[in-house]
Amino acid sequence: MAKKKLTLAQKYHIYTRGLDWEPTYVSKKDIYPYAEYEGIKIKDWNKWEDPFRMTIEAYWKYQAEKDRRFYAILDGFIQNQGHLTLSDARYLNSIKLFIQGVTPLEYMAHRGFAFVARHLPGAGPRTAAFFQSMDELRHTQIEVHAGSNFNKYYDGFHSMTHMHDRVWYLSVPKSYFDDAVTAGPFEFVTAISFSFEYALTNLLFVPFMSGAAYNGDTPTMTFGFSAQSDESRHMTLGLQVVKFLLEQHEDNVPIIQQWIDKWWWRGYRLTSLVGAMMDYMLPKRVMSWKESFELYVEDQIIEGLFRDLERYGIRPPLHMEQSIKEKEFLSHDVYWILFSFTFAAAFHSWIPTEAEMEWLAEKYPRTFNQYYRWRYEKAKEAKTPLPGDRFYYIGLPQLCQVCQIPMGFTDPDDPNNFVQRYTEYEGEIYHFCSDGCKWIFEREPEKFVQAWLPVHEIYKGNCFAEPPKGPDDVVPQVLRWYNIQTDNFDYFVSEDYKNWKEWHKDMATVLI
Repeated sequence: MAKKKLTLAQKYHIYTRGLDWEPTYVSKKDIYPYAEYEGIKIKDWNKWEDPFRMTIEAYWKYQAEKDRRFYAILDGFIQNQGHLTLSDARYLNSIKLFIQGVTPLEYMAHRGFAFVARHLPGAGPRTAAFFQSMDELRHTQIEVHAGSNFNKYYDGFHSMTHMHDRVWYLSVPKSYFDDAVTAGPFEFVTAISFSFEYALTNLLFVPFMSGAAYNGDTPTMTFGFSAQSDESRHMTLGLQVVKFLLEQHEDNVPIIQQWIDKWWWRGYRLTSLVGAMMDYMLPKRVMSWKESFELYVEDQIIEGLFRDLERYGIRPPLHMEQSIKEKEFLSHDVYWILFSFTFAAAFHSWIPTEAEMEWLAEKYPRTFNQYYRWRYEKAKEAKTPLPGDRFYYIGLPQLCQVCQIPMGFTDPDDPNNFVQRYTEYEGEIYHFCSDGCKWIFEREPEKFVQAWLPVHEIYKGNCFAEPPKGPDDVVPQVLRWYNIQTDNFDYFVSEDYKNWKEWHKDMATVLI
């Protein structure tokens, strides 16, 4: 008589609880040394179930199918010289930022979830974290493969990991994950699975990958939607873990609330780079940062997620109101920072065309013409000996001690001023771009005084390929240490633009 075929739920139960056991000669505290020091109290780990009930057999099947589709589309794109059919080579500067900034985070997430999979006492969340660890490694691989074809033809796609550890604007995403992976396992899951992936990942993936599709980049679009289907599972994991912790003990509520307050603001500041990409770096735009924020944060997160969490005693993040005020300003402030310091970046920037400025004025009727358009008009008039003959801020910016973004954020309550906050700790003054970052520092000063700030390290003499021969040799030696060659300055004097025009010289669609 043939054995009865097991259901998916039965297979999942065998895979999780069936492979778990009670230790007999080693205490659980010795096996899971990080399970208690964060103050989280768990009464019964068996109450937690993965809502997807994923088994290893199903996991390989689904991921293999998604990989087959991705590599088939990538092969077709390469064989048909798909890079020539992009909307404009300017688009690739947003992909350079993505590859340099986000792809290494996927690998850090892989390591972080491998740590969580080892150190959570519950069999169910341990298994879910194990699958997510494999997801993140797969995301790293397909993102590298999607971008590798562009590396044959365009600057700025080389030395991804080298730059991630050194270049000033990449310290923003790096510091976020450095902070997360040095937290305990419960805070890590709250930071990545809940605060970033549940609350903010739609701001990163959905509009950006739609932008890739709209600008003709089918490999990026395919890896984005392939990864997004995993993100749905990750988002569910994040929400389920947070709800599980809240249900297990009332003492967990204030701890979780503080983590949500912290990681909302840290994640929001990180995605400000995406705002600049969406509003300024996509030649064909899908939606503005402001529209995206209103849809994915105000409608879905505030009115949906946090309404649901009210019954657990959880309120919206502490500085949510400030981020709502900033939606009119954020992308403009961040692009202006990137634009001003492009001489030290591995991507190109440019002055928005008149049509693009009209689009920005339409999307931001209260702010763009009044506070930002004049900056680009002045930047055109600036005469400098540097490539592009336009404005660059030749100097080193002051960085926020927490998020590490240069201190260039407009105060929404007083738009003619920049936000400057500071605090004193053990006789030293520390500076911040916002009340949110100041609050995070004051909560954990002993952690953030250790931050590796790129500008500070330049002043200390730690960022030179060779000792500078004089003041004029400081920036060149830093760029050599970054491994930035012809990847910087204005797009319209770049090798990328020169080549793009040559490849399309018989076409009338090249922006000149």
